[in-house]
Amino acid sequence: MPGTSTPSASSRTRRPRPGRTRRVLAVIALATAVVTAVLAFALGRGTAGTAAPATVSTPEAQKPANPELLALARRDADDPLALGSPDAPVVLIEYSDFQCPFCGRFARETKPDLVRDYVDKGILRIEWRNFPVFGAESDQAARAGWAAGQQNRFWQFHDEAYAEPRRRNAGDFSEDNLLAMARKAGVEDLARFEKDMASEAAHQAVTRDSEEGYGIGVTSTPAFLINGRPVLGAQPTDVFTGIIDEAAEQARQQEDGDE
Repeated sequence: MPGTSTPSASSRTRRPRPGRTRRVLAVIALATAVVTAVLAFALGRGTAGTAAPATVSTPEAQKPANPELLALARRDADDPLALGSPDAPVVLIEYSDFQCPFCGRFARETKPDLVRDYVDKGILRIEWRNFPVFGAESDQAARAGWAAGQQNRFWQFHDEAYAEPRRRNAGDFSEDNLLAMARKAGVEDLARFEKDMASEAAHQAVTRDSEEGYGIGVTSTPAFLINGRPVLGAQPTDVFTGIIDEAAEQARQQEDGDE
């Protein structure tokens, strides 16, 4: 999520035209079909600890970045659901569900390395998109994450929610449990948290993220855009680092060429 022109820090999402974008993203649609077929059995019957397929998408299968996909990076300096500098040369957009076991794998096994090696060095920005696909508890967890973000504790809530594999639609993301996660995440005003979680603003924010994902053909989680390049599934960390390194180098070359 390779070379790109950097939107301003205050830029907002532009909804891509469905017909054009879907043609551009034929590869993501095909890869998603593979993901859906492979994961239908595992996600339909398994638990949150089920292993992901070894490969669902590879860097070699990706198309070059498209300007409409690059424009999805919001680069909002005040976005509490984002990590890293708005001016980072590489933006990774993550479409995830708090009940998705493979999203949890990414959160526990890959994100810490990306934060240490890229985000903290100003190379990468991670922008979270709520993409609840597993029912009522997924939607409730998404709104809870947004509510935690209103008190600048989204990423602490994120880490708590993904701290261990959890059962899907079995009460692990009930309102009481979400409140307990918020407390552990350091959310100070729990009454405000509950009010925000139930608010229309939370619903609208989650809907905005979901519609953005569906608009570009995302149907399963996790799904990522790295400077406009789609990556699907809980890939090994070196898949992400390889694409990020390439994207950073292309951004550097473009910047040098613009001077």
